[in-house]
Amino acid sequence: MSEGDVPLDHRVRELLESDVNPRRAEMRRAADSVRSVIDRMFATKAPEDALADVTALVSQAAAILARYPRSRPFEGFPEAANAGDPHAFFDHSPFAGRANPLAPPIEMEIKDQTVVGRVHYGAAYEGPPGSVHGGHIAAAFDEVLGMAQSLGGQPGMTGTLTIRYRKPTPLKTALRIEAGIDRIEGRKTFTTGAMYAGDLLTAEAEAVFIRVDMARIAELMAGRLAE
Repeated sequence: MSEGDVPLDHRVRELLESDVNPRRAEMRRAADSVRSVIDRMFATKAPEDALADVTALVSQAAAILARYPRSRPFEGFPEAANAGDPHAFFDHSPFAGRANPLAPPIEMEIKDQTVVGRVHYGAAYEGPPGSVHGGHIAAAFDEVLGMAQSLGGQPGMTGTLTIRYRKPTPLKTALRIEAGIDRIEGRKTFTTGAMYAGDLLTAEAEAVFIRVDMARIAELMAGRLAE
């Protein structure tokens, strides 16, 4: 079996468990620093002069980054050729990306045929008082259920996503999302998941993913990389 013939679920497992190169490790550290700024910036009581200092420092950081061209985050997509940085796709995810400061991020691992996501939301993700915004909960489910459906070997896009909010999901708390495949029917992969704060069930989800022809994925990737 050639490298390109390795089943998708095996390739995803290997990617989640593999080490990153020094540059990507530094990208993750930089993203962690920006997350820290976002968390402290949210509803800060800092005075005007302190905010002016923050503006100057952030502008300086933006100017440094502006010196360099942008990379192609989709070059590491699991179904693409094994070229470039294989961590690029997952690391740029807006929900699980370690190198994306907008992401909480969600840390994922695969246990048998179950995907377990672990996440901690700070104050910037607040919806109801002291609780995670429901939109972020839905997005987290879409990400983790999406990872789970990839274990079925037929990657697809979200067709439907249904969330049941059982309890307020607390901020600043270690949360756990468990997801797996319920069944596969033709092009459809049915998945289920649950979110917990400790032993407390806070939300449940069901999603249907529709298998997409890889030619269509390649077409989307080509359009994205041409931008």
